[in-house]
Amino acid sequence: MQQANEFFTMGGYGGYVWPAFGVTALIMIWLLAASLRRLRENENLLKQMQATTPRRQAGRAGAEGRAS
Repeated sequence: MQQANEFFTMGGYGGYVWPAFGVTALIMIWLLAASLRRLRENENLLKQMQATTPRRQAGRAGAEGRAS
């Protein structure tokens, strides 16, 4: 038990170290959540754009470009 207590107090610096770890963990979780939310928004936007944009015919466009 003494070793665990020494670990958590970190020689008197535990009061500074553990809150720093906590704040860092919260920021990392927030960044992950914000990134995933933004990814979903961009994927939905891409799907909307692909649904409204006419498709090109790949075979015909390439053949016409080479013939010129």
